[in-house]
Amino acid sequence: MRSSRDGRRRGRPLLGRHAAPVGTAARRTGPARGLAIDLGSSGTRAWVPGQGLVTGGPADLEDSTRRPVRRGRIVDAEFCAGLLDRLADTALGAHRQDSVIVLSHPVLAGPEHRALAGELLAALGASCAVVLNSAAGAAAACAGRLDGGPVLVVDMGAELTEVALLVDGAVVDARQTDAGLSDLGPQSPPAELVGNVLDMITSMWRQDRHGAVRGALRRGPVLTGGGALRRDITDRIAGCLGAPVRITPDPSTAVVRGAALILGSVLATAGAGPVSVRPVLPR
Repeated sequence: MRSSRDGRRRGRPLLGRHAAPVGTAARRTGPARGLAIDLGSSGTRAWVPGQGLVTGGPADLEDSTRRPVRRGRIVDAEFCAGLLDRLADTALGAHRQDSVIVLSHPVLAGPEHRALAGELLAALGASCAVVLNSAAGAAAACAGRLDGGPVLVVDMGAELTEVALLVDGAVVDARQTDAGLSDLGPQSPPAELVGNVLDMITSMWRQDRHGAVRGALRRGPVLTGGGALRRDITDRIAGCLGAPVRITPDPSTAVVRGAALILGSVLATAGAGPVSVRPVLPR
């Protein structure tokens, strides 16, 4: 198994160049424009209100030979900056002072990644930026299918696998493994990937003193990411846990769609008058 990380993270909002301080109101004149971005290892997905998904992976706006994000970390800042600028130009145009951008990041993104993402967002010149962890985005995408209570989100991406426990919409515990679908061979069984997921859930269950993990397992973990599209993976997870699993609709785009829902709520508030922008961050 590749290296893994766990723990609770605290962070600060990443604010755009013209953003008001967190907790203060930014005055709008009419409805604002927006853009939601999921900067993933397998590609960048973006969502524009009224248009939907405007780019769905590496073939659309990325050089297929370059990957600005590897294992959930920005490794090519210059290329990433150009990619985000092209996305913003396509969705918002050159003048972005009346816009809001929501950017998702891995649940356990480190301070260097968050700081660099903040610099890249500030360079886009949006009025406000909202940082959203990927687990909260996935949960938001299937909020109508959840019945309340603690939620266990399993995100199986191309180069990263994450398990996060959400209580009242906030991440209270998380685990991460630097391995994903791209590490499986064409004919490889998913045993290692499933084993990583089970190990992370077991670790969280052993440290859970309030029964939240047990409650989330009774309801069934929420599966998202490309791995949720493979029945051999989802069936094995369900069988090993002895619990039902809930697969997000269109799991490969769940995070960006969840980010778009949160963006929509921010824009709806913007159209009504002042906007109070607060980040959706782990507790």
